[in-house]
Amino acid sequence: MTKKYIVDLSEVEESQLRSLIKTGKRKARTITRAYILLMASEAKTDEAIASALKVNVSTVERTRQKFVTGGIDFALQDRPHPPKPRKLDGKQEAFLIATACSSPPEGRTRWTMQLLADELVGIGVVDSICDETVRCYLKKTK
Repeated sequence: MTKKYIVDLSEVEESQLRSLIKTGKRKARTITRAYILLMASEAKTDEAIASALKVNVSTVERTRQKFVTGGIDFALQDRPHPPKPRKLDGKQEAFLIATACSSPPEGRTRWTMQLLADELVGIGVVDSICDETVRCYLKKTK
């Protein structure tokens, strides 16, 4: 079976990839993709590259395709991920902060993250929330 996307690196591209690998100041995924492109330009099979780098064959195929269609920078970078929706809106966040600043429940000396999460769910501010999310919101506001 002939490959649809053939990696043919110029000397400049090859030296760019080698210096990227040598410095090691990039994400591990980026360095792995650089190795994939270098090995693919040496006419190694996708299976051999995948085995050597401990990645899936589809990763090798996808990296080759991205290089041929979009160039070296496109092949090395991650695709942007969509932002995660916020768990609390402005009013809910304000209520959380106000609750954290208020007196703790009877028999407690201070609010814990779990107590705050349970309070938000108990009052009906949110359907569900975990203590880690509460911690992140409170950390953000200081």
